[in-house]
Amino acid sequence: MSSKDAAFTGSVPKIYEKYLVPLIFEHYAADMVKRVQAKAPQRLLEMAAGTGVVTRALASGLAKAEIVATDLNSAMIEEAKSVGTKRPVEWKQADAMQLPFPDASFDAIVCQFGVMFFPDRAKSFAEARRVLKPGGTYIFNVWDNIADNDFPDTITTALASVFPSDPPRFLARTPHGYADHAQIGKDVMAGGFGKPKIDVVPGRSRAASARDPAIAYCQGTPLRGEIEARKSPDLEGATSAAAAAIEEKFGKGPVEGRIQAVVVTVSG
Repeated sequence: MSSKDAAFTGSVPKIYEKYLVPLIFEHYAADMVKRVQAKAPQRLLEMAAGTGVVTRALASGLAKAEIVATDLNSAMIEEAKSVGTKRPVEWKQADAMQLPFPDASFDAIVCQFGVMFFPDRAKSFAEARRVLKPGGTYIFNVWDNIADNDFPDTITTALASVFPSDPPRFLARTPHGYADHAQIGKDVMAGGFGKPKIDVVPGRSRAASARDPAIAYCQGTPLRGEIEARKSPDLEGATSAAAAAIEEKFGKGPVEGRIQAVVVTVSG
């Protein structure tokens, strides 16, 4: 993974929030909150909060827990703040490789679709364990293989046709590049946790038109940087090619496809 894979800058945060959050993130935010509610934490840390889809769900679903929401990207935090939460939460820019919190600070930690972006996953797990209280719970999810996620798979294939000499591989490489259960378990235990509980959670991704997921992925993720670096066709041309491929496969009008995540639970 290159540093550019974590570059959520410019107009990306707003497009991410408008298109990608309802497309793929809200379903798993609800799943995450249900899992956390069963733990009844008093103080909770969220890592890689992005534009706050899980944060908002946590603020609504956990009436009394103190919530500290963090992200490495200040632009994503600012977008999350602008959307707001049902009740106050603490926002903080923080690096998951070096968390700015004392040992044993939190009863629970959550991270939705962020671990794939961490440059040293075992180190991030060690940091999570450090700030987690004994007996606390860390729940995170990652995307399953790209073949099990229809829209990003279709878009990646379409862009390979558009840029045959140098296909953009961000979606397969990073968001969908950390799905191996054995590797996840190895990294978690290298970080000091015990054997994790791993669940595969399928879902459905829905949009009003084929263009919506094309915009979501091509313009609302770091895939945008890969497309723009190739220059021809431009971002709009690549987005249109992606939309055409989705429409060809899933039809005109509203579209629906598979999504699938891997949810990991470990105890401190």
